[in-house]
Amino acid sequence: MGSPAVPRARQESEDARRVREAATVFGEIMRAEDKAIPRAILGGAEAVAIFPGTVRAGFIVGGMRGRGIISARTQGGWSAPGFLTITGGSIGLQIGGEAADLILVINNRRGLENLVSNQFTLGADAAVAAGPVGREAKAATDVQLRAEILSYSRARGLFAGVTVNGSTVRPDRDANERFYGKRLETRQIIFGPAPGTPAPVPLWLETLDRYTR
Repeated sequence: MGSPAVPRARQESEDARRVREAATVFGEIMRAEDKAIPRAILGGAEAVAIFPGTVRAGFIVGGMRGRGIISARTQGGWSAPGFLTITGGSIGLQIGGEAADLILVINNRRGLENLVSNQFTLGADAAVAAGPVGREAKAATDVQLRAEILSYSRARGLFAGVTVNGSTVRPDRDANERFYGKRLETRQIIFGPAPGTPAPVPLWLETLDRYTR
């Protein structure tokens, strides 16, 4: 008699789960079209970063800590995901002590270059604004012109643009190495040749492509 099947969540590494969860979060948010990130924003985005389920906020404002991934737009679609961490700072409009999903939409190359540098502080090293939600393309365009990075959060099923200030974003080199099998900087992954497509990278890239065309 064969051994019992091991659930997929146990078979996957923690880093692979992070990629899968990012794809799930983005897909769930974008399927609620009247409350999603406007297509006008995503159509011109240089990159998208998602920190799924690990960002925590205190009452109204508070410190946070999370791990996520980022992919940059390329000529052929989207880069393989590089890994990031986010710590400190504050996130507005959250209710105390629970996990939330944080999404950053990077609007230009300068904001992207800064975000994947050795250490980047939201609100200090680039202009960050709460992103608009819904179908209003004009509002989306107006905000996009003013900010290098737009920020969103989902907690308790509520998705909205939020103010994120003072948080530090860093490359997660250890996760890059575990996932791709070699020591890589996050910027090498998103600006260079694809280091590979371990599962579930194809799912993540397909989800990005579906909602950003």
